[in-house]
Amino acid sequence: MRIFSILAAIVVAVIVLAFTVEREDTMAYLRSDTAPEAGTETAAPRQEAPAAAPLIRVVAQHSTAREIDSAVVLRGQTQAKRQVEVKAETTSTVMSEPLPKGTYVEAGQLLCKLSPGTRGAALEEAQARLSEASAGKSEAQSRVPEAQSRVAEAQARLDEALINQNAATKLSEGGFAAETRVKSADATVASARAGLESARAGVQAAQSGLQSADAGIQSAQAAVAAAEKEIERLEIHAPFAGLLESDTAELGSLMQPGALCATVIQLDPIKLVAFVPETEVSRVHVGAIGGGRLASGGEVQGRVSFLSRSADATTRTFRVEIEIPNSDMNLSDGQTVEILIATDGAPAHLLPQSALTLNDEGTLGLRTLTTDGVVQFQPVKLLRDTPKGVWLTGLPDAVDVIVVGQEFVTAGVTVDATFQEAAE
Repeated sequence: MRIFSILAAIVVAVIVLAFTVEREDTMAYLRSDTAPEAGTETAAPRQEAPAAAPLIRVVAQHSTAREIDSAVVLRGQTQAKRQVEVKAETTSTVMSEPLPKGTYVEAGQLLCKLSPGTRGAALEEAQARLSEASAGKSEAQSRVPEAQSRVAEAQARLDEALINQNAATKLSEGGFAAETRVKSADATVASARAGLESARAGVQAAQSGLQSADAGIQSAQAAVAAAEKEIERLEIHAPFAGLLESDTAELGSLMQPGALCATVIQLDPIKLVAFVPETEVSRVHVGAIGGGRLASGGEVQGRVSFLSRSADATTRTFRVEIEIPNSDMNLSDGQTVEILIATDGAPAHLLPQSALTLNDEGTLGLRTLTTDGVVQFQPVKLLRDTPKGVWLTGLPDAVDVIVVGQEFVTAGVTVDATFQEAAE
């Protein structure tokens, strides 16, 4: 009985071991054939191959390059063609009614009229001094011929005195004239020479008086011009046609030199202003077609009118301006605008923006597929952003692009791709 109990315990232990520690092997053995057929050898155990890992499923799209008008895309703003603060140049009070801001004014239109004060009397005084100076010149001119005639008269007297002196000297040498006659002739010659010098000095004085009269006339003319200019400054006119950005000066207000009368802004044509990076400046030239898309959704078009040849010292960018017609005044100064400047055409692919990704180095690109379904990374360059997608370059003419699931695969991985139709 004792031996039977020991055997029963051993059997129970084996059964417990089989269904706990070696459970999987035991179950496999029970599922297999427990006994081979008679007359056959015992079959060797079969080893099943491990199941292959399932491929990652992605969505791809066939894409073919198309020729598009390439464009330089910039961010900028609208800017008035001209804007001027019209200011006073003299001191006086405003005597004209103010014009409200927003009024359209023509070139030369009166904006502010100032009180003349005593400026009219100052002009009349300057004109009177000019007349006086002109009369003084006439008098000085008449003195010049008189002084010149006196010179001629003095010269004749000197000639006569010299002849008499010569005759008296010869007579004295021959004993026919007294010595006193010779001395008298010498005195007469000296007096005649003094008279000639005095007459010549009179001519110079007359000519100096004429020059002084000319200077007086010029001074009087300058005074008249200054008085007239001061009167002109009493009326402040618009320098060009445009809109008033501010009210003109109020009636009765005191204006001093530099005081603001009004601000005039010209919006037709208007400019689109942006700054081109140095990597793109070679693609832009004056006369190229350019356009802009406003934040409000409107679109405008014109031509490049200016491209700076000097880069900004801080940003290393170049200023570019596009002139846009604005006869209806729909565009205002300072509006944000997306600017596109046309350049030579280039082949590009239109793909969803969501398909773009970055590799481990941070390069922008797409994950594409080979004919065997192997993933590749293709760097790309963004040309243009549109509501239907983005235009990209740097790809082959025909390529299969992963558009869904590209973030879950890397280059060299084989995937199970499902293709969708490209959006038109």
